[in-house]
Amino acid sequence: MIKNLKTTELELNTGQLEGLPKNPRFIRDERFNALKKSIEDAPEMLALRELLVYPLDNGKYVVIGGNMRLRACKELGYKEIPCKVISKETPVEKLREYTIKDNVAFGQIDWDIVNTEWDTVELGDWGLELKDWELDNETEDEKTEELQNPYSNVIKTPIYEITGKCPKTEELIDKNKVSELLAAIDKSTIKDEDKEVLRICAYRHAVIDFSKMAEYYAHADKELQSLMEDNALVIIDFNKAVEQGFVELKNNIQNLYDNNIIDNEE
Repeated sequence: MIKNLKTTELELNTGQLEGLPKNPRFIRDERFNALKKSIEDAPEMLALRELLVYPLDNGKYVVIGGNMRLRACKELGYKEIPCKVISKETPVEKLREYTIKDNVAFGQIDWDIVNTEWDTVELGDWGLELKDWELDNETEDEKTEELQNPYSNVIKTPIYEITGKCPKTEELIDKNKVSELLAAIDKSTIKDEDKEVLRICAYRHAVIDFSKMAEYYAHADKELQSLMEDNALVIIDFNKAVEQGFVELKNNIQNLYDNNIIDNEE
């Protein structure tokens, strides 16, 4: 059954349906921007390739195929999206199969035809990654060399996106050791100025759960996200991290990086 559903009725697949793992697909910033542009340029494609959704007991629908399109549509301000609703009687094994098959691209691109018969500028605008041509046309020697030299000066920024419920603030940091130290310091008879130094130092023993911190960041508003970045709780800009002193490169590594001596890889 095909019907238009409100975006507020649609849930990204975060593993909320028992037996169905969360969506395995992720998308880089530049690819996500290309997806949004593709939707803006040809919104009619949404009706030609609907989201694949499954009804939940809470009255909403989990997206089985099209999680990235849903994210893009929400950012573009869409209120409704065409969806193909899977029957409630569909077994979860089939939902797992649909999830993976929807993300599999069969076949390869004939890049000779692309180069001679298609406008590569248009293809880039439509979201086709032309740099894949290099991967499809690698020689065996080049592939062997790449396997033997896995190091790279390419910095890949992680994508912080909502994958589950927002953690509570008390889940982000384990302060048990800190509390023990503070209690001992307060009971001591040392000078007040010494206590103050030790109190500050005690917070070195706080244990940050960075996976939950990343999830918390994904749920946060822009102002909180900016403050979290300034505290290096997440790294979204490698150069900014270096400038602020969170990452230190030794001179010989920096020289290799600057001179592009370390081979690039994607």
